[in-house]
Amino acid sequence: MATSSDAPIDYDGLMQANLSRVFSERDPGKRLLAIQELYADDAVLNDPQASVRGSAAISEAVSTLLSSLPPDFVFTATSPAVGHHGLGRLQWRGGPSGGPAVVTGTDIAQIEAGRIQWLHVFIDPVTG
Repeated sequence: MATSSDAPIDYDGLMQANLSRVFSERDPGKRLLAIQELYADDAVLNDPQASVRGSAAISEAVSTLLSSLPPDFVFTATSPAVGHHGLGRLQWRGGPSGGPAVVTGTDIAQIEAGRIQWLHVFIDPVTG
């Protein structure tokens, strides 16, 4: 008999929703609701500046990030997310909406029961 943990994972849908509904969402209320939907209750976010646990702390870390960026700055995927065995990867870019990339990186997520258990954010080094 199959359990909910045997259900196929929509890596692309989940990780792209995280990029748009969490990391590009400037409204803290909408962002917190998205985090509560997309992340496990005790989820961990690890990025170069912080390691936090739980919905409120994740939302606050994203608020801090977004407050340092121009209002038209958005994060978008550069290709579909891929994954297997509960581990997903999404490559992304950040910059002004419709403008050139200012930053690029990769998200690596552990997904359990259809929700993000932990997310590691990697920022690519600036070259040139």
